[in-house]
Amino acid sequence: MFRKKLGNKGLVGLDIGSSSVKAVELAGKPGSLSLVNLGFEGLQPDTVVDGQIMELNDVSSVISGVFAKHQFKTDRVAAGVSGSSVIVKNIIVPQMTREELEGSIDWHAEEHIPFEISDVSLDYEVVGSAADSLHVLMAACKRDFVANLKQAIQLAGKLPAVIDVDAFALQNCYEINYKPADSLVVALLNVGASTMNINILRGVRSVFTRDVSVGGNQYTSLLQKELGLTYEQAEAVKRGGAPPAHVQEGDIQGALESVSDMLALEISKTFDFYRATADDNDGSVQKILISGGGSKLKGLPEFLSDRFEMPVERLDPFREIRVDARRFDPEYMREVVPEMAVAVGLALRGVDA
Repeated sequence: MFRKKLGNKGLVGLDIGSSSVKAVELAGKPGSLSLVNLGFEGLQPDTVVDGQIMELNDVSSVISGVFAKHQFKTDRVAAGVSGSSVIVKNIIVPQMTREELEGSIDWHAEEHIPFEISDVSLDYEVVGSAADSLHVLMAACKRDFVANLKQAIQLAGKLPAVIDVDAFALQNCYEINYKPADSLVVALLNVGASTMNINILRGVRSVFTRDVSVGGNQYTSLLQKELGLTYEQAEAVKRGGAPPAHVQEGDIQGALESVSDMLALEISKTFDFYRATADDNDGSVQKILISGGGSKLKGLPEFLSDRFEMPVERLDPFREIRVDARRFDPEYMREVVPEMAVAVGLALRGVDA
């Protein structure tokens, strides 16, 4: 279910976040990919909470609306899961055959997963092998969480063909667009409205992943609370718009930086966890790439670069994907592109590897 393999022909990458639904359809193969279709539609607050869809009918209505408006060619969907119901672990097991691993994976998983094994959908991939051990990337998600996601997609009249993990979709997007060197250690941050997905990669191998319940909504709610702004004013100010006359620029910066501090603290904790579990040859994080709606916050890359003393840039999910400017308005694309990384990664499950 969660494997990173590409090549499940003809899929729409559907990223259902807590503030919006993003859909992407690609054509071609790595090296000559092009954007076929793209849709983006906002969701009402609290429709999706910690990855769990609370209002199935509302979400399915938005999904079917996006497909109808943008005339997607297929009803087959690759969707992603994230949040507290998802566990991703790198584990080391004794050297064994694939058949032996298949037969014993539940037993190994029980040591690392804080849920009943009977309650989760589990998948794994062998990512490395030594003389006496196997390195296994394992992902698990609560079955009711997966069922909830599938139900929303099916209510919209679509077929949930692939369920992936958002952090892996982000990784697929990065690999295709950046072709990283084997020794490069990069932290991918997808800063959504309520959740930040973090995936630390060495080359193309995921060495540590973590989902954190912090995101763009915290900026908005603090601006509302501290400065007495409406939701719409806070959203506009957060993205660099002009503040109302009664609000000082310094007060805005102070409020934004206090949330950025919280974000940086969670990233710092993640780096500490990674260092504590990393192999000696994995190395320290050398670069941060950020995506998601929260990445559009004015000055965030510079803030994080100063804090962590390393290069920080916004991930471009279409860096190596051709986008026809006659079909896709460049100004609109500039606005939505930062939020499309997971959807692009999911859509890559439907192209020829």
